[in-house]
Amino acid sequence: MEVKDIDRIIEMAWEDRTPFEAIKIQFGFSEADVITLMRRELKRSSFNLWRKRVNSGISQKHLKNRNSAIARFKCTRQKTISLNKISKR
Repeated sequence: MEVKDIDRIIEMAWEDRTPFEAIKIQFGFSEADVITLMRRELKRSSFNLWRKRVNSGISQKHLKNRNSAIARFKCTRQKTISLNKISKR
């Protein structure tokens, strides 16, 4: 796996509104794989903050906890993503 892919997975994992299912669709990484990657790539304190946030109820990282009115993986203001690069605004 390329460094840019790892960076994008970490970025998506930090985003509250990006569910684990979106990461699975785009990169083939399950929730457990993402947790393992985050544990390996982040400092321990950063990993602990991320896990606390994901499990706090604020985050909508799981589709089952997500508002059913949200039917997309990205913000409406975000332009299309191609090859994991966000288009310039």
